[in-house]
Amino acid sequence: MNIVPEYTKTLYLFEGVKGNLLPDDLTEKIRSFITIENLYLSATREIVTKLENLNSEFKYTQERNPIHNISTRVKTPASIMRKIQKRGHELSVEAAQKFIADIAGVRVICSYIDDIYLIKDLLLSQDDIQLIRESDYIKHPKANGYRSLHLIVTIPVFQSSKTELVNVEIQIRTIAMDFWASLEHELAYKLDDEKRVSVSSELKACADEIAEIDTRMQNLYSKTIKR
Repeated sequence: MNIVPEYTKTLYLFEGVKGNLLPDDLTEKIRSFITIENLYLSATREIVTKLENLNSEFKYTQERNPIHNISTRVKTPASIMRKIQKRGHELSVEAAQKFIADIAGVRVICSYIDDIYLIKDLLLSQDDIQLIRESDYIKHPKANGYRSLHLIVTIPVFQSSKTELVNVEIQIRTIAMDFWASLEHELAYKLDDEKRVSVSSELKACADEIAEIDTRMQNLYSKTIKR
């Protein structure tokens, strides 16, 4: 890896990283965090490959795709370091890997509610994926109406000198759930606290209506198409 341009680019993002690190110390810290960024990118690729293989199998065996879309994200080195400092932990790769479970994320968008649990079960049945934590916000929505299934899993990433177990957060939701979550997220950033409170009940009502439509679409599919 050519560390010089990466170091220069990353330093620009580090205005929020404070402390008493000497320049040489900071350089070494950034170098180590850039290295784990690639590790987590590799982990997301492993998960995506598994999901794409499952989706492809369904296309050929059942003439349908339970997965509508897959997206990934990995926190930047600067973002990871800021989060570590904010939580009061030592500024190290080891602390990041131990205390931040969502450095790498994969979002899976499905057509129907049943597909969410199908994909979850098929993923977790694979020998090299281990479930760390599951949060079911579909059966138990958040107070604001948010619905999604969140999984924290570990997956092995094979490198030239060793194999590392890496945490990945997987969010699985329907198209309808993603529609609400995306717009709610956008509004949350654009509105001040007072306005956000004033629209919270309406956002919750929208979430409930969308959930009802999701259920109705699932029932229609089950009655007319699902075998």
